[in-house]
Amino acid sequence: MFNPAIISVVDDDELILVSLDSLLRSYGYTVKTYSSAWAFLESSGPAQTNCLVSDIQMPGMCGVEMYESLASRNIHIPTLFITAKPGLPPQFSARVRKPEGYFSKPFNTDALLACIERALKRRVAG
Repeated sequence: MFNPAIISVVDDDELILVSLDSLLRSYGYTVKTYSSAWAFLESSGPAQTNCLVSDIQMPGMCGVEMYESLASRNIHIPTLFITAKPGLPPQFSARVRKPEGYFSKPFNTDALLACIERALKRRVAG
């Protein structure tokens, strides 16, 4: 199955990057992985990405700060957040406008895939 959508995954955990890369490619997506928020922001990723999957807690710049940086540049990518810490961080709801999804690790891959599909359909329809 081929899907022309580009999914970018940003996480400092190499195992998560490899796992999500393999999973998403098996569903026909083009996948780009980044080991930090800075690596994503400094690449062509923001201009090419149709859906973003990002860890919240990362060294340097966290996923929420990356999300805010994109918004300040008027770049609005449907974003799903993943985290190893259960529950939403206190600042999350106040700082993130309309996340597509929020998943605690280990997450249900079927739920993650369904959320990505919904996000992509909304992006095309919108």
